[in-house]
Amino acid sequence: MKVTVNVDCTPEEARAFFGLPDVAPMQEAIMREVQERVLKNMAAMDVDGLMRVWLPKSIEGFDQIQKAFWSGMSDAMRGGDKRS
Repeated sequence: MKVTVNVDCTPEEARAFFGLPDVAPMQEAIMREVQERVLKNMAAMDVDGLMRVWLPKSIEGFDQIQKAFWSGMSDAMRGGDKRS
């Protein structure tokens, strides 16, 4: 036997029914804080600071990876391989 139940409710009604907290005020506060930080960095035209806010710490090593890549490419273009 197969039984199908359709419930027509909004996400807010479903959260209230299951006793889940209303996180909308917290989300609004966080988004205001993020907006303030972004606008502050944009006003100062500090692109580096803005990128540090948005990018994870692991991306900071990307500059080193890029330098190693370009070094390897320039070695290959010159026809020499320093690893040999």
